[in-house]
Amino acid sequence: MKILTANRLTDGEAVWLARDGIWAEGIEDAETAGDKDGEARLEAIGKAASEANQVVDVNLIDVELLDGGIVPLRLRERIRAAGPTNRADLGKQARPGTGPAA
Repeated sequence: MKILTANRLTDGEAVWLARDGIWAEGIEDAETAGDKDGEARLEAIGKAASEANQVVDVNLIDVELLDGGIVPLRLRERIRAAGPTNRADLGKQARPGTGPAA
């Protein structure tokens, strides 16, 4: 299973293509693709968004669904989804309603 990730051009924020076609700041909103046709569709949307200067560094990444949540397989993508590993008070994990206590 794959999802589409990028960095928003205006502020560098890690974002994921959401089910409603917008770039969401939370990985939990990402649209998943389970086959080659779905992956191709996501890639086409990402390419168009990149060409429109909305996002940069567009990539399909491997994920799995665990307990109803989307979990990236690679450590790099898990860090991008949460925030820096040395400061839990920064990044996405520091936002209200997220992180280990949520």
